[in-house]
Amino acid sequence: MHLKFFINYLSYSLEKRGSSCMFTVFIVGMAGSGKSLLTSSFKEWLKFKGQNVAALNLDPGATLLPYAPDIDVRDLINIEDIMHNYELGPNGALIMAADLIVDHIEELKEGIEDASPDILLVDTPGQIELFAFRESGPCITQNLSNEPKTVLYLFDAPFVKKPFNFISSMFMAAAVYTRLLKPQIYVLSKIDLISEEELNLITLWNENTEFLEESLKEASSATQSLICKELVEGLTQTNLIQELIPASAKTNFGLIDVYGAITRVCSGGEEPIP
Repeated sequence: MHLKFFINYLSYSLEKRGSSCMFTVFIVGMAGSGKSLLTSSFKEWLKFKGQNVAALNLDPGATLLPYAPDIDVRDLINIEDIMHNYELGPNGALIMAADLIVDHIEELKEGIEDASPDILLVDTPGQIELFAFRESGPCITQNLSNEPKTVLYLFDAPFVKKPFNFISSMFMAAAVYTRLLKPQIYVLSKIDLISEEELNLITLWNENTEFLEESLKEASSATQSLICKELVEGLTQTNLIQELIPASAKTNFGLIDVYGAITRVCSGGEEPIP
């Protein structure tokens, strides 16, 4: 049995299931990958589909969001207050704010209970390290709800159209998986900003590791090429390369495929009952 299948099956089996359960979807990715815009578009798409959906903003440093959060961590944590009270700069305040979210999990859960959604979209902090690589991130992921959860990991299409960036992003996704240990769905975001040829190339890299190795060899130095070859082999051996779903929050392209992947992970393909 493949390691990826076993881990996903184990995570799936340990969590509460059923069509009446709430699906919790953590939207994760590097800064600029389009997390908030996807949260906005996906929320509206799900509402149009008749689903009872709510959005939780988990970024205490967000200044402008393209959607109205149903639950908002900024109601509980104020960056400017932290800067003033603890004499911290903006970056230090963001780090402290990310850690303080854990102290407010019960209030967030109350907000979720009041909204009572069938699908909860969690828009995580813009800087991925503030969520995935602080102790607070895994704690929040584990304790925000006891119902089925998954992580949408966004690959920024304009960024990963270069092979070295692609493999770097793949390893970042793997690192996030080892931290959060939740079933993970890979989404190639912002495909409206790349050409069809570039999209086909990224897809081919994801499906054919030999072609990826050749592209890396052509685009990098001998030392980089050797390192990347070892990295690709490591990802292949651990089955951490998986389907990459192309999507656009601007055009809604691919959202139906993202939704299908979520229902397969969270309930074996059954949609939540609106």
